[in-house]
Formats: sequence, structure tokens, C-alpha cells
Amino acid sequence: MFIVGILSWWYGDGWIQRLVMFRERLAAMMDYFSIGLLVRTLFSPFRQISAGQVDGPLEIKLRALADRLISRCIGAMVRTAVMIVGIVAIMLYVLMSGVTMLVWAIAPVLPITGIILAITGVIPWKI
Repeated sequence: MFIVGILSWWYGDGWIQRLVMFRERLAAMMDYFSIGLLVRTLFSPFRQISAGQVDGPLEIKLRALADRLISRCIGAMVRTAVMIVGIVAIMLYVLMSGVTMLVWAIAPVLPITGIILAITGVIPWKI
């Protein structure tokens, strides 16, 4: 009865709890990297507070234009790098979650398999 209870939790509520945990962590990662926001603000100035209109001679206006262009290029490069790192991290997390769920599914069978291999005399590193 004890083993049946453990297995019913393992493949029932335990499975669901694990999936909910993975979903919450994935949502937290997606919120942390906020890829959608980075895409929408890709060419926004990078940490430039005074990016408004500049009055004055042509030389000052051209300098302000160059400053804004450089700031936008730096912003695009930084945001692109963060998006790439975020996408890779999210993909790795999804892949590892899949592997973890596979191991979760076969883990109860592994002790039984080990006992059977031990009884039959199989040594795994000499196969």
C-alpha cells in the first residue's frame, strides 16, 4: 500500500507540481530577460537622458545628432546581446526541464533495474 501511494503521488500530484514549478520558473526567466520589451525598444537611446531637441548653431545640432545616433547604436548592440543571451538561457532551461521530466518519469524504475542487473551479475562498466 505504501509503494502504491508513493507511485500514485509520483505520477500524479508530483508530476503536476513539477510541471507547475517549471512553468513558474520559465515565466520568471521570460520576465527577467523581457525579450518583447527589448525588441520594442531596440533602437532607443542607451542611457541618454537628454535626447530631446537642441537649439543653437548647426555644429551643435550635428553634434547632438551624432550623440543620439551613437547612443542608439550602442543601445541596439547591448539589447541584441541581452536578447541572444536570454533566448539561449530560455532554450537551455526548456531543454533541461524536458530532460528532468524524462528522468522524473523513469526514476522509480531505476532501483528495480539495478537490483535485476545485480542479481544477474551484470557489471555496467564491463558491458
